[in-house]
Amino acid sequence: MTADSLTMRLASRRRANWQLNAALGALLLVLFLVSVGIGYVSLSLGDTLAALTGTAGEKLQTIVWELRLPRTLLSMAIGSALGLAGAVLQGLLRNPLAEPGIIGISSSAGLGAVIALYFGWSMAWPLALPASAMAGAAIATIILYIVAARSGSVLTLILLGVAISGFAISLSSLAMNLSPNPWAVSEILFWLMGSVKDRSFYEVNLALPFILIGSAVLMSSGRALDALSLGEEGAQSLGVDLRRLRVLAIVGTSAAVGAGVAVAGTIGFVGLVVPHLLRPVTGHMPSRLLLPSALAGACLLTAADIGVRLLANSGPELHLGVVTSLIGAPFFFYLLFKVGGSMR
Repeated sequence: MTADSLTMRLASRRRANWQLNAALGALLLVLFLVSVGIGYVSLSLGDTLAALTGTAGEKLQTIVWELRLPRTLLSMAIGSALGLAGAVLQGLLRNPLAEPGIIGISSSAGLGAVIALYFGWSMAWPLALPASAMAGAAIATIILYIVAARSGSVLTLILLGVAISGFAISLSSLAMNLSPNPWAVSEILFWLMGSVKDRSFYEVNLALPFILIGSAVLMSSGRALDALSLGEEGAQSLGVDLRRLRVLAIVGTSAAVGAGVAVAGTIGFVGLVVPHLLRPVTGHMPSRLLLPSALAGACLLTAADIGVRLLANSGPELHLGVVTSLIGAPFFFYLLFKVGGSMR
C-alpha cells in the first residue's frame, strides 16, 4: 500500500466518522424535541419551540421547563455517560462484554446511593448522594481492573461482575429489610429499577456537573486506548502511561456512571449494546468510537424514555431500567455465545 493510498484511506475514515457523529447529533436533536413535546398534553413543534425560548404562555412553559425538560436532559446525559463508559471499559479491559451494568459497577454505585439514603446523609448534605454512588462505582472499577490485569479471561470478568452485583444487591436488600419506614423501602425499590420520571432541575444540577466532568475525563483516553489495543507492551513502547490511563478510566467511569445512578437508579446494557453496534462503523478504533458511543447512548436512552411514556397512555409507566434490560439481555446472550470460544 502506497503512502498516498494510505492517506486517502485515513481521510475517508475520518470523513465517515464525522458524518456518523453529525447523523447521531441530528437524531439526538430530533429525539430531544420529541421528548419535550410528548406527554399527557401533546405539544406541536411550534409550541415546543416557543416554550423552550420563553415566548409561550405560562402554562406551556411550566409543562416544558418544570416537567419535561429535566427528564429529557437527564435521559440524554445518563445515556451518553453509559455509552461512553462502556466503550472505554471495553477498550481498557480489552473485553467485549465489559459494561457498567453487567460487571457490577452500576450495582455498586446503587449500593453507595442506598447507604447515603438509609443513613440520611443525603438529607444533611445534598452532595452525599452522588459522592456515595461514585465511591461505590470506584471501588467496583478498581477491583475489576485488578482482576482483569491478572486474568484476561472473559468468563472470569463476567463471574466477578456477577459476584459484585450480587453482593451489592444483597446489601441494598438488607438496607431495605432493616428500614423501619415502609415508604422509604418502596422509594428505594422503585429507584433501583431505574427511571427519570418526576425528576426536576434539582437532580439535573446535582448530577450533570459530575457526568460532564467524568465524560470529559473518559474522552481524553482515546489515543491511549488505541495504543493499548496493541497490548500493554506495545502501548508502553509508544510512550503511553498505563497508570495514568487506568486512573483516567476509573475516575471518569466512577464520576459519570455514579452520578447518573445517584439520580436515576440502575439502568443497564446501554454501555454494552451501543459500542458493539458502532465498532464496525468506526473501524474498530477506540478513539473513534468514544464520541459516537456517547451520542448513540444518549439517543438510545432518550428513545427508550419516549417509548415508556407512549406506552403509559395505555397502562402504568414502565421503568427505564426494565426496558433497557429487555433490549440488552438478548443482545448480551448473543455476544456471550459469540465470544464463548475464547472464554478459557
